[in-house]
Amino acid sequence: MHILLLGSTGRVGSHVLRSAVEDGHDVTVLVRSKERLQMKEGLTIIEGDVLDASKLDEAARNADVIVSALSTDKTTTLSESAPLIIDTMKRHDIKRIVTVGTAGILNSRTNPELFRYESPESKRKTTRAAEEHRSVYEVLKETDLDWTIVCPTYLPDGEALGHYRTEQDVLPEDGKKITVGDTADFVYKELFERNHLHKRVGICY
Repeated sequence: MHILLLGSTGRVGSHVLRSAVEDGHDVTVLVRSKERLQMKEGLTIIEGDVLDASKLDEAARNADVIVSALSTDKTTTLSESAPLIIDTMKRHDIKRIVTVGTAGILNSRTNPELFRYESPESKRKTTRAAEEHRSVYEVLKETDLDWTIVCPTYLPDGEALGHYRTEQDVLPEDGKKITVGDTADFVYKELFERNHLHKRVGICY
């Protein structure tokens, strides 16, 4: 399978990259600077910005699926890039995308009509990142793409343990944290297993 990975230099993306290359998949990454990549062998590297439609088009040329592990990074990159990614997928007839979101855009358990970030369940002082991730969800759900948004709660560094809880559209009860490694593990598996099409998935221990 040919995977286009966005956000490959980030915490979750770098773990996904390692798994995909080790498993022998064809992997293309679109990065602003290849010097930031933790691994460079066994993949195709396109240098450029995800907001540059021509570079995105070049990176997607042979892709079968897309993984987006882009972070908000105090920018509007997520909300600005989502329509470009969707247009690119349609142009290249790519149906499958798995993105990394945040637990803030899951439904609130106590107030189901609200997102978690809008409810007392959220302890975040700022909602800016959640609003960026929400914008991705809002545009994806209006498409006929086979999308899944993986929504981790508190995300400390750490390798994959291989056991965690998931639930569609809400965070599993009393979920407190999930490591970067296990989040990447689930993202990578879901890309192929396709168990949660057109769903947000809460993940935690």
